[in-house]
Amino acid sequence: MTVTKSKPEINLLDSAKRVLRLESEGLQALSENLDQSFVHALDLLSAMSGRCVVSGMGKSGHIARKIASTMASTGLPALFVHPGEASHGDLGMITEQDVIIALSNSGETVELADLVAYAKRFEIPLIGITGKSPSALASAATVALVLPAIDEACPMGLAPTTSTTVMLALGDALAVAMLERKGFSPDDFHVLHPGGKLGNRLLKVSDIMHGGDELPLVAADMAMSEAIVIMTAKSFGCLGIVGQDGALQGILTDGDLRRHMGSQLMTQTTGDVMTAGVRFISANALASEALRTMNSKAITTLFVVEDSRPIGIVHIHDCLRAGVA
Repeated sequence: MTVTKSKPEINLLDSAKRVLRLESEGLQALSENLDQSFVHALDLLSAMSGRCVVSGMGKSGHIARKIASTMASTGLPALFVHPGEASHGDLGMITEQDVIIALSNSGETVELADLVAYAKRFEIPLIGITGKSPSALASAATVALVLPAIDEACPMGLAPTTSTTVMLALGDALAVAMLERKGFSPDDFHVLHPGGKLGNRLLKVSDIMHGGDELPLVAADMAMSEAIVIMTAKSFGCLGIVGQDGALQGILTDGDLRRHMGSQLMTQTTGDVMTAGVRFISANALASEALRTMNSKAITTLFVVEDSRPIGIVHIHDCLRAGVA
């Protein structure tokens, strides 16, 4: 076996830097050359009642898969269809309510021909992403998004490098612009990303709080002898003190008990011993915000309040068990 000697390290670094420079220049050129065709593509996607079908062959196919995945995860129904499989039955996955995005740097990819013809036959909107105009894809497309003239980072100009980077970025731009146009919120994002660390970060207080009979609530005029029994049974290490109108007036904690420890404690009421000005949080707040508040204030519980009335309680252990960090 012949072993090829590696080039000096400085040359390899220069090569890597050249790749990054060329690809960044490609992205800059793309940004500067975006025009109303991009807006027209967004109009097609906004008007569709079906799904966005993304397709491409070879390296463009890999980019198409990622674009479809990004769109689906940001609230735009999307799927990838392989152009070769489309010619052997998968065209049936595409309906007249869909929009097709076809990727081809040359604009002449033979494998896309049947997909393009199908779009034309059934008047399915076609967005073409291509590096060449005129080309077969650009001519057939309802909207053609033509990439700027850019050099591939491959020194032979053969391997798709800069062109695929620019295609990927253009797909991200479409997905994010649609996200903003639709008003896609963190709540919507959480619905589509319930698993993993990202899903944990998007958990709401309402997802982990305790409510109903678990709430440790007592009246402000309750005798301490009775309140301590309830406090022990509820196991949160605190009591919420509410007035006659149900509004949260204060909190009674283990610390309050220690500060008032004495022969008169059992003859006092909860209103005498409680700490006023209790900290609370909204049910719609992120669980990570509740954890941050508890850590910063060195407390272990927060009451969840709506219209001044306690509707739940969240303990720091609830956040930790849910994987919130």
